[in-house]
Amino acid sequence: MKKIGLIVKLANPDAVRRASEMTTWLSGKGITVYGDGELSRQVSSMKKASREELAEIADALVVLGGDGTMLYAARLLGGKKIPILGVNMGGLGFLTSAGLDDVHGCLEGLLEGRYETEERMMLSVRILSGEREIAQYRVLNDAVIRSTIARLLKLELRINNEYVTTYRSDGLIVATPTGSTAYSLSASGPILFPTIHSIIIVPVCPFNLTNRPMVIPDRMVVEVKVSSNHGHAELTLDGQVDMAVKAGDCVEVRRAKESVYLVKCAGKSYFGILRERLMWEPKQE
Repeated sequence: MKKIGLIVKLANPDAVRRASEMTTWLSGKGITVYGDGELSRQVSSMKKASREELAEIADALVVLGGDGTMLYAARLLGGKKIPILGVNMGGLGFLTSAGLDDVHGCLEGLLEGRYETEERMMLSVRILSGEREIAQYRVLNDAVIRSTIARLLKLELRINNEYVTTYRSDGLIVATPTGSTAYSLSASGPILFPTIHSIIIVPVCPFNLTNRPMVIPDRMVVEVKVSSNHGHAELTLDGQVDMAVKAGDCVEVRRAKESVYLVKCAGKSYFGILRERLMWEPKQE
Protein backbone atom coordinates (compact mmCIF):
# COMPACT_ATOMS: atom_id res chain seq x y z
CA MET A 1 0.00 0.00 0.00
CA LYS A 2 1.64 3.19 -1.22
CA LYS A 3 -1.12 5.78 -1.66
CA ILE A 4 -3.49 6.95 1.06
CA GLY A 5 -6.37 9.38 0.60
CA LEU A 6 -7.40 11.52 3.56
CA ILE A 7 -10.98 12.65 4.06
CA VAL A 8 -11.31 15.20 6.85
CA LYS A 9 -14.15 17.17 8.38
CA LEU A 10 -12.74 20.59 7.56
CA ALA A 11 -15.05 22.34 10.02
CA ASN A 12 -13.13 20.60 12.82
CA PRO A 13 -9.76 22.40 13.34
CA ASP A 14 -8.46 19.52 15.45
CA ALA A 15 -9.17 17.07 12.62
CA VAL A 16 -7.18 19.25 10.21
CA ARG A 17 -4.29 19.41 12.69
CA ARG A 18 -4.37 15.64 13.13
CA ALA A 19 -4.41 15.25 9.35
CA SER A 20 -1.22 17.28 9.12
CA GLU A 21 0.47 15.14 11.78
CA MET A 22 -0.73 11.95 10.09
CA THR A 23 0.54 13.12 6.70
CA THR A 24 4.00 13.75 8.14
CA TRP A 25 4.00 10.34 9.83
CA LEU A 26 2.86 8.52 6.67
CA SER A 27 5.27 10.43 4.43
CA GLY A 28 8.11 9.33 6.69
CA LYS A 29 7.18 5.75 5.86
CA GLY A 30 7.30 6.38 2.12
CA ILE A 31 3.53 6.74 1.67
CA THR A 32 2.10 9.37 -0.67
CA VAL A 33 -0.84 11.12 0.95
CA TYR A 34 -3.57 12.80 -1.09
CA GLY A 35 -6.21 15.29 -0.03
CA ASP A 36 -8.65 17.60 -1.75
CA GLY A 37 -7.81 21.17 -2.68
CA GLU A 38 -8.96 22.80 0.54
CA LEU A 39 -7.19 20.29 2.77
CA SER A 40 -3.99 20.26 0.69
CA ARG A 41 -3.81 24.06 1.00
CA GLN A 42 -3.70 23.66 4.77
CA VAL A 43 -1.31 20.67 4.79
CA SER A 44 1.73 21.51 2.68
CA SER A 45 3.22 17.99 2.58
CA MET A 46 0.05 16.55 1.07
CA LYS A 47 -0.57 16.05 -2.66
CA LYS A 48 -3.64 17.67 -4.14
CA ALA A 49 -6.42 15.59 -5.67
CA SER A 50 -10.09 16.29 -6.15
CA ARG A 51 -12.36 14.23 -3.95
CA GLU A 52 -13.57 12.39 -7.04
CA GLU A 53 -9.96 11.55 -7.99
CA LEU A 54 -9.26 10.05 -4.57
CA ALA A 55 -11.39 7.01 -5.45
CA GLU A 56 -9.20 6.43 -8.52
CA ILE A 57 -5.81 7.12 -6.93
CA ALA A 58 -5.88 5.82 -3.37
CA ASP A 59 -5.18 2.27 -2.20
CA ALA A 60 -7.15 3.08 0.97
CA LEU A 61 -9.04 5.98 2.52
CA VAL A 62 -8.48 7.26 6.04
CA VAL A 63 -11.35 9.32 7.40
CA LEU A 64 -10.93 11.78 10.28
CA GLY A 65 -14.37 12.71 11.53
CA GLY A 66 -17.62 11.14 12.61
CA ASP A 67 -20.26 8.99 10.99
CA GLY A 68 -21.34 11.79 8.66
CA THR A 69 -17.85 12.06 7.21
CA MET A 70 -17.71 8.26 6.87
CA LEU A 71 -21.00 8.25 4.97
CA TYR A 72 -19.67 10.93 2.66
CA ALA A 73 -16.50 8.89 2.02
CA ALA A 74 -18.55 5.76 1.28
CA ARG A 75 -20.63 7.67 -1.26
CA LEU A 76 -17.47 9.16 -2.76
CA LEU A 77 -16.06 5.73 -3.60
CA GLY A 78 -18.90 5.05 -6.02
CA GLY A 79 -18.88 1.32 -5.27
CA LYS A 80 -15.12 0.78 -5.66
CA LYS A 81 -13.66 -1.90 -3.38
CA ILE A 82 -11.29 0.36 -1.44
CA PRO A 83 -10.85 -0.13 2.33
CA ILE A 84 -11.88 2.73 4.61
CA LEU A 85 -10.30 3.28 8.02
CA GLY A 86 -12.40 5.57 10.18
CA VAL A 87 -10.85 7.58 13.02
CA ASN A 88 -13.49 8.86 15.41
CA MET A 89 -13.42 12.62 15.88
CA GLY A 90 -17.16 13.13 15.94
CA GLY A 91 -19.94 12.24 18.34
CA LEU A 92 -21.10 8.62 18.47
CA GLY A 93 -18.91 7.28 15.65
CA PHE A 94 -20.49 3.84 15.11
CA LEU A 95 -18.79 3.53 11.71
CA THR A 96 -15.32 4.45 12.95
CA SER A 97 -13.17 1.67 14.39
CA ALA A 98 -10.08 3.63 15.48
CA GLY A 99 -9.65 6.23 18.17
CA LEU A 100 -6.93 8.84 18.41
CA ASP A 101 -5.11 6.73 20.99
CA ASP A 102 -4.74 3.66 18.75
CA VAL A 103 -4.77 5.11 15.24
CA HIS A 104 -1.04 4.58 14.60
CA GLY A 105 -1.30 0.89 15.43
CA CYS A 106 -4.25 0.55 13.04
CA LEU A 107 -2.34 2.42 10.34
CA GLU A 108 0.71 0.18 10.80
CA GLY A 109 -1.45 -2.87 10.22
CA LEU A 110 -3.06 -1.25 7.18
CA LEU A 111 0.28 -0.38 5.57
CA GLU A 112 1.73 -3.83 6.23
CA GLY A 113 -1.35 -5.69 5.01
CA ARG A 114 -2.16 -6.99 8.49
CA TYR A 115 -5.78 -5.96 8.60
CA GLU A 116 -9.27 -7.29 8.09
CA THR A 117 -12.20 -5.57 6.47
CA GLU A 118 -15.85 -5.91 7.26
CA GLU A 119 -18.24 -5.87 4.31
CA ARG A 120 -21.22 -3.58 4.80
CA MET A 121 -24.12 -3.92 2.39
CA MET A 122 -25.56 -0.86 0.69
CA LEU A 123 -29.01 -0.07 -0.67
CA SER A 124 -29.87 0.99 -4.19
CA VAL A 125 -32.63 3.60 -4.12
CA ARG A 126 -34.65 4.59 -7.19
CA ILE A 127 -37.30 7.30 -7.43
CA LEU A 128 -39.93 6.43 -10.02
CA SER A 129 -42.66 8.59 -11.50
CA GLY A 130 -44.86 6.09 -13.28
CA GLU A 131 -42.43 4.06 -15.41
CA ARG A 132 -39.90 6.89 -15.59
CA GLU A 133 -36.82 6.85 -13.34
CA ILE A 134 -36.21 10.28 -11.78
CA ALA A 135 -33.02 9.48 -9.89
CA GLN A 136 -30.94 6.63 -8.46
CA TYR A 137 -28.61 6.59 -5.46
CA ARG A 138 -26.66 4.22 -3.21
CA VAL A 139 -26.83 4.55 0.56
CA LEU A 140 -24.95 2.90 3.41
CA ASN A 141 -27.29 3.82 6.27
CA ASP A 142 -30.82 4.59 5.20
CA ALA A 143 -33.40 6.14 2.92
CA VAL A 144 -36.05 8.17 4.74
CA ILE A 145 -39.35 9.40 3.33
CA ARG A 146 -40.87 12.04 5.54
CA SER A 147 -43.43 14.81 5.59
CA THR A 148 -42.11 18.35 5.28
CA ILE A 149 -45.09 19.80 7.15
CA ALA A 150 -46.82 18.95 10.43
CA ARG A 151 -49.14 16.45 8.77
CA LEU A 152 -49.23 12.67 8.49
CA LEU A 153 -48.07 11.02 5.28
CA LYS A 154 -49.94 8.14 3.67
CA LEU A 155 -47.36 5.68 2.38
CA GLU A 156 -48.30 2.45 0.64
CA LEU A 157 -45.80 -0.34 1.27
CA ARG A 158 -45.24 -3.26 -1.11
CA ILE A 159 -42.62 -5.97 -0.73
CA ASN A 160 -41.81 -8.11 -3.78
CA ASN A 161 -44.88 -6.60 -5.47
CA GLU A 162 -47.17 -7.79 -2.64
CA TYR A 163 -49.23 -5.16 -0.82
CA VAL A 164 -48.31 -5.07 2.88
CA THR A 165 -49.97 -2.03 4.43
CA THR A 166 -50.53 1.71 4.13
CA TYR A 167 -48.83 3.74 6.83
CA ARG A 168 -50.20 6.96 8.22
CA SER A 169 -47.11 8.34 9.88
CA ASP A 170 -44.57 11.17 9.96
CA GLY A 171 -42.42 9.09 7.65
CA LEU A 172 -40.79 5.75 6.91
CA ILE A 173 -37.18 4.59 7.26
CA VAL A 174 -35.68 1.85 5.10
CA ALA A 175 -32.29 0.99 6.55
CA THR A 176 -29.36 -1.38 6.31
CA PRO A 177 -28.00 -3.26 9.35
CA THR A 178 -25.25 -0.60 9.44
CA GLY A 179 -27.99 2.03 9.62
CA SER A 180 -29.74 0.24 12.48
CA THR A 181 -27.79 2.43 14.94
CA ALA A 182 -28.68 5.66 13.13
CA TYR A 183 -32.11 7.27 12.67
CA SER A 184 -33.76 3.83 12.81
CA LEU A 185 -32.60 3.41 16.41
CA SER A 186 -34.13 6.76 17.38
CA ALA A 187 -37.44 5.55 15.91
CA SER A 188 -37.34 2.41 18.12
CA GLY A 189 -35.96 0.15 15.40
CA PRO A 190 -33.88 -2.93 16.28
CA ILE A 191 -30.09 -3.06 16.51
CA LEU A 192 -28.77 -5.54 13.94
CA PHE A 193 -25.26 -6.91 13.72
CA PRO A 194 -23.86 -4.97 10.74
CA THR A 195 -22.91 -7.96 8.57
CA ILE A 196 -26.38 -9.54 8.66
CA HIS A 197 -27.91 -9.47 5.19
CA SER A 198 -31.28 -7.84 5.76
CA ILE A 199 -33.34 -4.68 5.31
CA ILE A 200 -35.10 -2.82 8.14
CA ILE A 201 -38.42 -0.99 7.66
CA VAL A 202 -39.35 1.41 10.46
CA PRO A 203 -42.37 3.77 10.53
CA VAL A 204 -41.76 7.14 12.16
CA CYS A 205 -44.45 8.03 14.71
CA PRO A 206 -47.20 5.89 13.13
CA PHE A 207 -50.85 6.73 13.80
CA ASN A 208 -51.60 3.02 14.18
CA LEU A 209 -49.53 1.83 17.13
CA THR A 210 -49.55 -1.76 15.84
CA ASN A 211 -47.35 -0.65 12.93
CA ARG A 212 -44.05 -2.02 14.22
CA PRO A 213 -40.56 -2.21 12.68
CA MET A 214 -39.94 -5.12 10.31
CA VAL A 215 -36.76 -6.94 9.25
CA ILE A 216 -36.83 -8.69 5.88
CA PRO A 217 -34.23 -10.63 3.83
CA ASP A 218 -31.94 -8.52 1.64
CA ARG A 219 -33.12 -10.34 -1.48
CA MET A 220 -36.52 -8.63 -1.25
CA VAL A 221 -37.50 -5.40 -3.00
CA VAL A 222 -39.26 -2.64 -1.07
CA GLU A 223 -41.60 -0.19 -2.80
CA VAL A 224 -43.05 2.83 -1.03
CA LYS A 225 -45.66 4.90 -2.87
CA VAL A 226 -46.60 8.39 -1.70
CA SER A 227 -50.35 8.97 -1.50
CA SER A 228 -51.77 10.80 -4.50
CA ASN A 229 -53.30 13.50 -2.27
CA HIS A 230 -50.08 14.46 -0.50
CA GLY A 231 -47.66 16.95 -2.04
CA HIS A 232 -45.28 17.63 0.83
CA ALA A 233 -42.90 14.67 1.03
CA GLU A 234 -39.11 14.52 0.94
CA LEU A 235 -36.60 11.70 0.49
CA THR A 236 -33.41 11.94 2.55
CA LEU A 237 -30.47 9.66 1.76
CA ASP A 238 -27.92 8.90 4.49
CA GLY A 239 -28.97 12.16 6.13
CA GLN A 240 -27.01 14.12 3.51
CA VAL A 241 -28.92 14.22 0.22
CA ASP A 242 -32.48 15.56 0.05
CA MET A 243 -34.94 15.61 -2.80
CA ALA A 244 -38.65 16.25 -3.12
CA VAL A 245 -40.95 13.31 -3.72
CA LYS A 246 -44.20 14.11 -5.49
CA ALA A 247 -47.62 12.62 -4.86
CA GLY A 248 -47.91 9.34 -6.74
CA ASP A 249 -44.13 8.80 -6.92
CA CYS A 250 -42.66 5.48 -5.84
CA VAL A 251 -39.41 4.94 -3.96
CA GLU A 252 -37.92 1.53 -4.75
CA VAL A 253 -35.27 0.13 -2.43
CA ARG A 254 -33.25 -3.04 -2.91
CA ARG A 255 -29.82 -4.32 -1.96
CA ALA A 256 -27.10 -2.72 -4.07
CA LYS A 257 -24.57 -4.80 -5.96
CA GLU A 258 -21.79 -2.74 -4.37
CA SER A 259 -20.64 -2.88 -0.75
CA VAL A 260 -18.45 -0.78 1.51
CA TYR A 261 -15.38 -2.31 3.19
CA LEU A 262 -14.50 -0.92 6.61
CA VAL A 263 -11.13 -1.67 8.18
CA LYS A 264 -11.33 -3.44 11.54
CA CYS A 265 -8.76 -2.50 14.16
CA ALA A 266 -7.28 -5.20 16.36
CA GLY A 267 -8.88 -5.35 19.78
CA LYS A 268 -12.03 -3.54 18.66
CA SER A 269 -15.31 -5.45 18.51
CA TYR A 270 -18.74 -4.30 17.40
CA PHE A 271 -20.18 -5.09 20.83
CA GLY A 272 -17.40 -3.10 22.47
CA ILE A 273 -18.22 -0.12 20.24
CA LEU A 274 -21.92 -0.47 21.08
CA ARG A 275 -21.16 -0.64 24.79
CA GLU A 276 -18.95 2.44 24.60
CA ARG A 277 -21.10 4.58 22.31
CA LEU A 278 -24.45 3.75 23.96
CA MET A 279 -23.01 3.88 27.46
CA TRP A 280 -24.19 0.41 28.37
CA GLU A 281 -23.25 -1.13 31.69
CA PRO A 282 -19.53 -2.01 31.69
CA LYS A 283 -18.29 -5.40 32.75
CA GLN A 284 -17.88 -5.62 36.51
CA GLU A 285 -14.48 -6.86 37.68
